Amino acid sequence: MGRIPQSFIDELIARADIVEIIGARVQLKKAGREYKACCPFHAEKTPSFWVSPDKQFYHCFGCGKHGTVLGFLMDHDHLPFPEAVEELATRMGLEVPREGGAAAADARRADEPLYELMARVAGFYAASLAHEPRARDYLAQRGLTAQTLERFAIGYAPNSWNELLRRFGSSDAERKRLADAGLIVERERGAVHAGERHYDRFRDRIMFPIRDTRGRVIAFGGRIIDAGEPKYLNSPETVLFHKGRELYGLYEARRARANLSRLIVVEGYMDTVRLHQSGIDYAVATLGTATTAEHFRRLFRLTSAVVFAFDGDRAGRAAAWRALQQALPEAREGREIRFLFLPQGHDPDTLVAAEGRTAFEERVAEAVPLSEYLVRELSEQGELGHADGRARFAEAARPLFARVPEGVYRDLLLERLAQVVGLSSQRLEELWSGGRSGAPAAATPTPARSRSAARSGGRGSLVRQAIARLLHYPAIASEVTLAERAGLDACEEPGVALLRELLDNLREQPAQIPAQVIQRWAGREGGDALQKLLEREEVITEAPAAAGELRAALVKLADQAAGRRLEALEAKSRAGSLVGSELEEFQKLILKLSRREVRGG
Repeated sequence: MGRIPQSFIDELIARADIVEIIGARVQLKKAGREYKACCPFHAEKTPSFWVSPDKQFYHCFGCGKHGTVLGFLMDHDHLPFPEAVEELATRMGLEVPREGGAAAADARRADEPLYELMARVAGFYAASLAHEPRARDYLAQRGLTAQTLERFAIGYAPNSWNELLRRFGSSDAERKRLADAGLIVERERGAVHAGERHYDRFRDRIMFPIRDTRGRVIAFGGRIIDAGEPKYLNSPETVLFHKGRELYGLYEARRARANLSRLIVVEGYMDTVRLHQSGIDYAVATLGTATTAEHFRRLFRLTSAVVFAFDGDRAGRAAAWRALQQALPEAREGREIRFLFLPQGHDPDTLVAAEGRTAFEERVAEAVPLSEYLVRELSEQGELGHADGRARFAEAARPLFARVPEGVYRDLLLERLAQVVGLSSQRLEELWSGGRSGAPAAATPTPARSRSAARSGGRGSLVRQAIARLLHYPAIASEVTLAERAGLDACEEPGVALLRELLDNLREQPAQIPAQVIQRWAGREGGDALQKLLEREEVITEAPAAAGELRAALVKLADQAAGRRLEALEAKSRAGSLVGSELEEFQKLILKLSRREVRGG
């Protein structure tokens, strides 16, 4: 499918009424220029959820949820981004365009027969189960009810090399679709008859249809009934199916519960199905692969709490450690990641059958938090009772800690690790960053730099002020001259890369309201910083004055960069090593900054 043009997303954001969209789902009350309500994302009695019609933005001061109207639809209605766009566009009577024109439209139409084919094949497998006593007996022994089989559309692939081919692949075009869907495999050596060049991928297996968020069958997982390898066989990667993105049971979990307070991630199809049947209908499974960053993004769009359940054997512990490493970049305040290890000899399927729902959920409630699991695993690598063991612990923890994003959670994790090592968190961070105890936080500025900083009132604040004005009045980007923009190229202040990117983007693709900017940066580096800046209650002047303040800030930032370059050239000049071009640059910088000082700039 083609990409949705940014211009259309901007138009949706500009035309949508966020108060109307959220108000249809949450009871809002007018409060001055804004609206407030009890947050739909966490339980509270005093309203801390605010919606701003001016910014077209929502924010909860309790749980931290925030975003645009599209972000709300994704969070509240549990929709992936493309479907949130489709939902909003349909409400406004608009058709979603796709980049690529006719080619993209043709590609979408080409996918439709595959979805139809997968649905027909799933129906065939389900019907085949009714005619195979051996498969039905196996599922009955595993404790699955008829209602569960129907709910998950579980079926059976006949023990034949060409039953699927015979029914659904009578022509070259049909065989191509079967191959595109991953349902048949081409033989290494061709045969005389066309039908003999391929064979069915799934044979004599219990079949678990894998569905996307809209309930469409996109792949299958097949479990062997008797002894044999592989025990589980999954569909290959296709245009419909990307295993690093999908989670088995997610569609069923969303249908079961409007608001998911947590999700349990298990390893197998049968684990997922049996947990749902037992009333734990918030279980999902990865599809024969380690948990990926895309999996985490999907999970945390739906809930703030994720529990990984693993077998207690060596393989389960290894899988848990891999999951922890993938989880670290996603660990932050407002999210909870826990690990549940089952008794030896049990998996979720057998344990819930033996103990029942209540006992299993008690185990889930007592699952180990990510921070404690990290400490526990690293502690087992050495004896913490002496300095050598604690030093080894610190060295092992260092690269893992580095993967955790900045924020409250990172600071708290640092305190916990420092507690184990026996140092203060400040000292441990100094050692990890290569710092020295007692070293000054920053070098004493030279007189030239001090004068520059005094004129600016603080460089970091200048960048923030410039970004804030652009964010609140994105249209003023067009008033920045090329020379003013070019002056930022030599600037190296924190946050200036985001400022440059913001300016360039808004000059090329003008925006009118803050929400358009926030949506463009959703999921991108700097997006969280922009959202937090928009949440702040700042005194922002009207657009004409804001434009002047922005341009003045850019000039000051350019002057500061020029001042630092001048300092470097001065030092080199004292050593008598300036070349011709540097001497010319030196003289120009002196003249430029002198003129600024004369004008009081």
